[in-house]
Amino acid sequence: MSDIVILHSKDDVGIALRPLSAGEHAIGILNGKEHAIELTEDVPKGHKVALRRIEAGNHVFKFGYSIGLAKEAILPGTWIHTHNLKTGLSGEVEYQYKPNANQGLEPSAASHGSSTFQGYVRPNGEVGIRNEIWIINTVGCINKTCELLARMAGQQFQGRGIDGVYHFPHPYGCSQLGDDLSHTQRLLSSLAQHGNAAGVLIIGLGCENNQIDQMQAMIGELDENRIKYMRAQDMEDELEEGLSLISELVEYAETFKRTEVPLSKLKIGLKCGGSDGLSGITANPLAGRIADTITAYGGTALLTEVPEMFGAETILMDRAADEQVFQDITLLINNFKQYFVSHGQEIYENPSPGNKDGGITTLEEKSLGCTQKGGTATVSDVLRYGVRSTKPGLNLIEGPGNDLVSVTALAAAGAHLVLFTTGRGTPFGGPVPTVKIATNSELAKRKKHWIDFNAGALLEGKTMDELHADLLEIIVHLASGVDKTQNERNGFREISIFKDGVIL
Repeated sequence: MSDIVILHSKDDVGIALRPLSAGEHAIGILNGKEHAIELTEDVPKGHKVALRRIEAGNHVFKFGYSIGLAKEAILPGTWIHTHNLKTGLSGEVEYQYKPNANQGLEPSAASHGSSTFQGYVRPNGEVGIRNEIWIINTVGCINKTCELLARMAGQQFQGRGIDGVYHFPHPYGCSQLGDDLSHTQRLLSSLAQHGNAAGVLIIGLGCENNQIDQMQAMIGELDENRIKYMRAQDMEDELEEGLSLISELVEYAETFKRTEVPLSKLKIGLKCGGSDGLSGITANPLAGRIADTITAYGGTALLTEVPEMFGAETILMDRAADEQVFQDITLLINNFKQYFVSHGQEIYENPSPGNKDGGITTLEEKSLGCTQKGGTATVSDVLRYGVRSTKPGLNLIEGPGNDLVSVTALAAAGAHLVLFTTGRGTPFGGPVPTVKIATNSELAKRKKHWIDFNAGALLEGKTMDELHADLLEIIVHLASGVDKTQNERNGFREISIFKDGVIL
C-alpha cells in the first residue's frame, strides 16, 4: 500500500495517507511508477510532503495546478504547510473568454445502475423525492408558533400518506432593508415552490416588512390546493386555524403517489464542509463523477460556495456553454470579491482553522479540491442567490461558503438532495436530504450517526468506478424513498439566510 498519494506528474507534493515520521522512506505511485522519498521531518496524515526541492518564491504544484508560493527554499521530504507556503492570489484578475476550451469535456452517462427513480410528479411538472408539508414563516417573530404547529400537526397527521410536517426557523423578515429583504423574500418564495413539499403553509405575523402579499407576488400564480396563507395577528387562535389549513394540505398531498421518473428530473446540490487534505482526492472527485452522471442523463447539478472558487474559477469559466454564461461567471466571481472589499476584508482570507488542521494550506488548494465536486460538465447557467434552477446541466449558484447558508441556497435553487463531502464531520442537515460523504474511513467509522457514505474506501482497495456505482445506487434509493439520510433520521433540518446589510 502507498504511503503518499501523488496526483499529477507536475506535482511538487504528495499527500500523506498516514502519519509519517522523520527518517522513514515513504512510497508513492504515479502512472504505475514507484516514487520513494525520505522524510526529513514528521508529516501529519492528509498533509503535504515535498517530492523535490522548491526554491523560495516558486509556485508549488498539486492537482497539476499552483496552490501557492514557497515562502522559503523547501527541501525534499519536508512538511509543506502554512509555515513555508503562502497563497499566490492577490488583487483583481482579468478573465478572457475561450470559446473552444470546453470542447471534449462532456461527461458520459454511467454504463450501470438505474436511469430512473420513484418520485412524485407535481401538476406543474416539478418532481419531488419526498411528500412533505412545509411551514414557512415570513418573519422570525413567529418561529416558536410555527415550531409548535409543526409538532402538533406531525402528531395529528402521522400515517396519512405524507413524509412529515416540517418548519424551518430563521431570524429575518422584519427590520431588513434593500438586498437583505430581497434575499429573504426570494429565498423563502423559492423554497415554497420546492417539489419535495406537496403542500406549504406560509404564515405571517402581520406587521413585518416581509408581508404575505409580497410573498404571493413573488411566488406567482396561486395554487390554492398546494399553498395556503395565514396572518397570525388576524386569527383568534392561530394554532387551531393552522391545523385546519394543514388538514387541507394533507388531503391534497395524499393524492400523490410515487411513480417512475427519469434521472433527467433529478437535481442534486454539491457542497463540502470541514474539508481535509483528502477531500480533493476521495469525496470531492466522487461527487464530481455523480454530477457528471446526473447531467449526462439530462439532470441538473448545482454548485455554490463562490469564495471557494477563487483560484480555480478559470477552470469553470473554460467550461462555459457560451460567452453569455462566461460573462455571468465572471460577474459572479467579481461581485463576490467586491463583497469582501466593501467590508474591508481580505479577499483570499481562507481556508478555515479546521481546514488547516486537516492539511489544506491556501485558498487555491482548497478551491482546486472544492471545484472537483462539479465534475467536468459544461456550465449551463449561473443563478443569483435564491433563484430557482430551470436549465439542466451544471449550474453555478451565488452563495457563500458557509455550510448552512449555502445548503439552503442549493435547496432554494431546487436541489432534491445535497451531496455534502466532509473530512471532519458535521451533524447539520438542510431542508432537503443531506448526504454526508466522508473523505476518510476513520471519520466514517467514528461518526456513523452522521455519515451516509465512506469515500475513504478509495484508499483501501476500492476503485472509483466501484464507489461511483455504490453511491449512485444509494442516491436512487434515497430519491425513491427506500431509505433516509442520517440527518432525516436524526430530525436535523435547518435553513440559514444570507445577510449583508443593516438591521433597523
